[in-house]
Amino acid sequence: MKNLVIARRYAKALMLIGKEDGNTEGYRDELGWFSDLLVRETDLKNAICNPLYDAEKRKNVLQRVLEKIEFSKTMKTFFILLLSKGRMGFVGEIDSFYQKLADEFKGIARADMISASALPEDNVEKIRVALSKVTGKDVILEVKQDTALIGGIVTKIGDLVIDGSIRTQLINMRESLKKGESV
Repeated sequence: MKNLVIARRYAKALMLIGKEDGNTEGYRDELGWFSDLLVRETDLKNAICNPLYDAEKRKNVLQRVLEKIEFSKTMKTFFILLLSKGRMGFVGEIDSFYQKLADEFKGIARADMISASALPEDNVEKIRVALSKVTGKDVILEVKQDTALIGGIVTKIGDLVIDGSIRTQLINMRESLKKGESV
């Protein structure tokens, strides 16, 4: 839990800087790219995140890496700050929070929609438009398939879950029948 608080704090600070200098999207791209780099290159992550290595050597490794990457001065300074504060291991979590903050700033909501089978593209677009109207935001919809669903769809936007699956409807019907309610 403490890790999430720390990650949120750094993501918010970076977002404030991005709002001030108008570079929220640039920082989003750079942070995401660097986070992905650390996931792909575990030796690099170990070299700059492992506290068993000398702090000055870790800083030198990070600076050499940052010299080869065309990042903004702000992001280079941000990564050096994370290293000096012992927070470099939180880059992935900071990136996740920053992505959410940047989406919020742009008025974007991300949603997952799970269906039993592939849906026609026009149906997916109608659902996306309906979700945009409900949320008041531009919705980016990620469509997935789950053969465990009998039919229908389940949509998740943040903490909101809209379950229109046949399985859930059958469970609700069974519960109603147990209680003696008319269906």
